[in-house]
Amino acid sequence: MESRRWGVILAGGDGTRLKALSRLISGDNRPKQFCALFGGGSLLARTRGRIAPTISPDRMLFVVVRDHERFYLPELADVDESRIVVQPANRGTTAAIAYSLLRLIRREGDPIVAFFPADHHYADETQFARAVNAAFEAADRHPDLLVLLGARAENAEVEYGWIEPGRRLDVVRTTEKWPIFRVNRFWEKPTAPVAQTLLGQGCLWNTFVIVGRALTFLDAVQARNPEILTAFQPVANARMKKEEAERAAELYETLPSGDFSREVLTECPQKLAVLRMDHAGWGDLGTPEGVFAAIQRTAPAGPSPGLAPEDAFTSWLASYCQRLEKVCHQSAGNEVRADRVC
Repeated sequence: MESRRWGVILAGGDGTRLKALSRLISGDNRPKQFCALFGGGSLLARTRGRIAPTISPDRMLFVVVRDHERFYLPELADVDESRIVVQPANRGTTAAIAYSLLRLIRREGDPIVAFFPADHHYADETQFARAVNAAFEAADRHPDLLVLLGARAENAEVEYGWIEPGRRLDVVRTTEKWPIFRVNRFWEKPTAPVAQTLLGQGCLWNTFVIVGRALTFLDAVQARNPEILTAFQPVANARMKKEEAERAAELYETLPSGDFSREVLTECPQKLAVLRMDHAGWGDLGTPEGVFAAIQRTAPAGPSPGLAPEDAFTSWLASYCQRLEKVCHQSAGNEVRADRVC
């Protein structure tokens, strides 16, 4: 089955809510996915490395936006251009998923494909890789369903989407047992009281990591938004790269923005299953608060000599903020202070 796997990394977002922090760190206006928020590689590079244990690097597709060319070209210098889907503009996740699906189907037929946002964080990437492997196995067993990774909720978060699991559908056994459930309902950014209720009921955070057969994805889009597939057909049918780029540019001039979760997933729970992912420490890095939460999850576990455990984290965080402040001082005219970010 591994030879049929494809991974699509969604890296076309503008990173508006995190713009101040990414500018502070990088010194320019690059979106967060091209920024090294935690040192080392960018979020895009970390996403590539995170999924490499489960998907061959030559079977990864990247969805980007033309305006970000100066940032993604160096990152993807080792990637064949046929595996880079360049959108003329950012039109949200529905367009990005539809475009990449049509590219993959034309290339591969009906592979099992997984979609990965490029702005996520996992405290335990090994556990994440195990969950992705289990999701591929579940999608292979249930070809008529799309399988989402649902992270075990740690608090009553109001900025995340939530998944209400239904009856147990299956159990995938790898090195451990992975329960698969039907999906009863989605809750997009609930109010605080509702989020508290969902937490108490054992509902899961929606990671937006989705695995399924390419044609099953296409069927879900067709059922809820057939217009976008019709609109993309001239692009998908283009024979030459230049022709495809010209048709895409014309389409994107009038293409409305769309959210795949709201337009497709929320409207077709009967086509979905969710795999419960425990202990991976998932977080969305879409906001400064999300970055702060990720910092807390990855702070050194043991206390520094002479410090109580809670003081160890405070000391480590202060050091991190000081490094950000140095970057701030090196960037002339930067109006964002590190203490406000941290």
